[in-house]
Amino acid sequence: MIRKLTVYLFTISFSLLFLFFSNRIITEGKGLQSKANSESIQEIVKAKVVQINNRSTQKVEDGSGMGESTSENVTIDFTAKILNGYKKGMKVPAVQTIDSYLPVKIKEIEARNTILLCRISDPKDGSYWMFAEYLRSDMLLWMGGAFMILLIIFGRLQGINTILSLTFTCISVFYVLIPAILSSKNIYFWSVCIAVFITIMTLLIVYGASKKALCAGMGCIAGTAVSGGIALITGKMMKLTGVLNDESLYLLYLNPDNPINLKAITFAAILIGAIGAIMDVAISLSSALYEVKEKAHDIQASDIFRSGLTIGRDMMGTMANTLVLAYIGSSLSLVLLLIAYRTSWLGLFNRELIAAEILQTLSGSIGILFTIPLTSLICAWIYTIKTRGKAAAK
Repeated sequence: MIRKLTVYLFTISFSLLFLFFSNRIITEGKGLQSKANSESIQEIVKAKVVQINNRSTQKVEDGSGMGESTSENVTIDFTAKILNGYKKGMKVPAVQTIDSYLPVKIKEIEARNTILLCRISDPKDGSYWMFAEYLRSDMLLWMGGAFMILLIIFGRLQGINTILSLTFTCISVFYVLIPAILSSKNIYFWSVCIAVFITIMTLLIVYGASKKALCAGMGCIAGTAVSGGIALITGKMMKLTGVLNDESLYLLYLNPDNPINLKAITFAAILIGAIGAIMDVAISLSSALYEVKEKAHDIQASDIFRSGLTIGRDMMGTMANTLVLAYIGSSLSLVLLLIAYRTSWLGLFNRELIAAEILQTLSGSIGILFTIPLTSLICAWIYTIKTRGKAAAK
């Protein structure tokens, strides 16, 4: 018990130190500074609509040239109370504009709505507040809180450990990996570091220092290395540039003198995207084979390896589906749009965005396939060390 607690506290301490000093190294102790023009940063605050002051409409022609079909632009003047920031408690006039050319009409605000206001600077008219979005983050926070409560209810101590490991995982991505990318550091190096950190930290916090965690960690890292290697080699052979969409181009404009390596971002996305499913396969297989060993103490390494392959066959289908469906879901709108406009299948599958998504799916799935025999082999070797030692002694 004392040993487990020591390892647990050491893992948490190491994780905090790793994240803190990694961020300091990446940002050189100055914090992350955007390469974009600081003047373009908008002031956005949370606010509640106090009252609607005026609603006006302006008819516009639909552009068909007929002159008969018209639509309306809507302008709503209202008063809102700012709920955060240094202007908290202030009541300010604001405006919501709804343009008729939008294909989906934005819902008009009402009194008591909680919204986001954006401060717009105008050289002629000065600054004014404008409706930006409906506040949605509070609902997401409530759902996140409910998710954590359910984890604790169903998982108890394991649920708390899951929340802790998930927190460290999110911090490692947003506090280390993303600053490394924006600071033009070596994305390949830092993405590999984060992948290894997530694997070791998660297994030690959730499962502790045990043979199961050791085998799962080694198998996960091996399978992830396969995915990363395939992504690197195949991406080079496919001549991927990393320019998948408009957002990729915007990243290049952040720092034209030292542009971000978009190919490395594709590699990092494949690595981070695959590690979760690969870790799931590795720990499930390691745990199952550990139980096999506990029930049959004299089992041979070859039998454990064959059992791992048998169990793995039942796992590979669902895990591969997990990756495939995740990537299809993330790009479903684009695929629908391309097919709706009758893009040829040859052209569709050779678009870099679609090719990169397929590469992510196949790299992750192949990584899962290799994780099964690699983890089985590691388990067969580690779980039978004592058995082999006794046999050698005789």
